[in-house]
Amino acid sequence: MRTNPSFALDQVDEVRRLIQEHPWVTLISHTDAGELVASHYPVILDPAAADGEIVLLSHVGRPDEQLHELGRHELLVIVQGPHGYISPGWYDARPAVPTWNFITAHLHGTPEILSDAENLRVLAALVDHFEDRMPEPRRMNGTPENADYAARIVTGTVGFRLRVTRFRAKNKMSQNKPAETVERILAELDGAGPYASPSLAAEMRRARDGAADPHAADPRAAE
Repeated sequence: MRTNPSFALDQVDEVRRLIQEHPWVTLISHTDAGELVASHYPVILDPAAADGEIVLLSHVGRPDEQLHELGRHELLVIVQGPHGYISPGWYDARPAVPTWNFITAHLHGTPEILSDAENLRVLAALVDHFEDRMPEPRRMNGTPENADYAARIVTGTVGFRLRVTRFRAKNKMSQNKPAETVERILAELDGAGPYASPSLAAEMRRARDGAADPHAADPRAAE
């Protein structure tokens, strides 16, 4: 991510929203051997976190905890929201180049390893988070048989809590374009073309309509 102030997203609530809506993240560690290790897992927000905090709960499958040396180093967590190609043909007749609209956050913190009991609770909460949308949710502890099965396999995972100590986020949604250009881009994203993306259009409208509070900047957000 470019280290400049353009399109900076500093609002904690907006970063939390991004995590809630796009919980499939990338975990990156820099190990003692100088290697970069990357994995992909779902995360949820810790409901016990204080206002203004970002605290993640998740797990890794063994042996990823060894590969990442989990708990020994700072972990980088990358959250990616809607993104997509923006053609200069959607602008006007003046010279222009294509670009990419996106919303993303880089979160930093050192994981705290959870006990098996805590990990089991987090796994149940993770299942509930996704199953809540189902017409007939399948709970991890919904039946004694399911609960017994989950208790047996929990040792194959390592749970962690990550308190975000700093973050850098960007929300680049054509905010620097004239209103009429933004409307043309939205029409293309809502259409049936090769780069149509209703989810990106929705995120652009959110940015355009000023859903984020511009006065809620957090001091932990990197410039």
